[in-house]
Amino acid sequence: MVPISSIAQETSVPDVPEITAVTGSSSAAQGLPAAEAALINQRSQEALEAAREVSLHTNATSIAQFQDQINEAVERATGGRVWDPEAPREPSPRTSWGDPDLSGYWLAVSYVPMERPDELAGKPLFTREEAVEAFARGVFSDASVDPATVHYDWKEWGMGSWQSPMIPNLRTSMIVDPPDGKRPAFTPEGQARYQAQARVATLESRSLLERCITGNQGPPRIPSIRNYGESQIVQTQGHVVLMTQVNSEIRIIPLDDRPHAPDNIRPWLGASRGYWDGDTLVVETTNFNESVWWTRNRGTSPDVNVTERYTRIDDGLLLYEVTLEDPQTWELPWSYEMVWPKMDPPGLFEFACHEMNYGLINVMRGAKARAAENVDR
Repeated sequence: MVPISSIAQETSVPDVPEITAVTGSSSAAQGLPAAEAALINQRSQEALEAAREVSLHTNATSIAQFQDQINEAVERATGGRVWDPEAPREPSPRTSWGDPDLSGYWLAVSYVPMERPDELAGKPLFTREEAVEAFARGVFSDASVDPATVHYDWKEWGMGSWQSPMIPNLRTSMIVDPPDGKRPAFTPEGQARYQAQARVATLESRSLLERCITGNQGPPRIPSIRNYGESQIVQTQGHVVLMTQVNSEIRIIPLDDRPHAPDNIRPWLGASRGYWDGDTLVVETTNFNESVWWTRNRGTSPDVNVTERYTRIDDGLLLYEVTLEDPQTWELPWSYEMVWPKMDPPGLFEFACHEMNYGLINVMRGAKARAAENVDR
């Protein structure tokens, strides 16, 4: 195992770019033709350098400020629990009416990449020592995020992923099927849809989260470097309610065997129906609104079928499993999983966001300035 001090020395250096470990994506221009990708990456680098010039802080000063907390997070991981997907599980606790009890506050947070890195091909699981080392690298990289490169410097508010109850994970990728830990290939239709969406840049095509219409917390839930997914689950005898802090969204999931919504009903978050399979809550979501473009699953058609499985592992851990099926987009269904640590009260806070804030207006101003320079693509 690489000494923790060596990892700290490798990562806590000035001007480390924002990490992408939690998304598994290394480029904002992924999937585009080479010329377009190069232009986007060039502009991203220009914006990064400009932000650093005016920033009041560097990641070097930030690391110095939080060094003790960083060391504590790594020490807890070194001597604490590591998630082993093959370990035996205890029966889930029960509600007063007998259903598995999933209630509480949970965090959708992980340093495990969505797709398995090429250098780990054929290795679905780490050893415990390797998992702790990977976690430590994630902690130092996360804490080293250059404050000039992000909308908020989360660690200033105690909201960095490494400041949460997250634990190391033996998995080398969140994707468990296909077995190689990679998303399946796009169909020709899915590839064309992906590239068409990636090229579009209009007022109407901006992210719905950017416009504060809907959040970025699914379904399905995917960890984000910006919002690591604070959630609350509330149960009744006939419904399960899933609430997220981001955009204060609420999913009310009936458990009464009612049929799926008719095809012309297309809510922002799709239409969900749930049922119990032993200790596991199974939620099937269909009827997605075609205006919802998933940040990390571009190209998906509104007819995708998302199946989520929620299982209480113990008092402090919830297993979240997802399968996505969309023959219009991918050649095969694919599945991923992550574990959610429990979060102590007070739980969720207000997410004060409203459409047409300054961000969207300034994006359009910047686009017009680019067009005036005759460099708009």
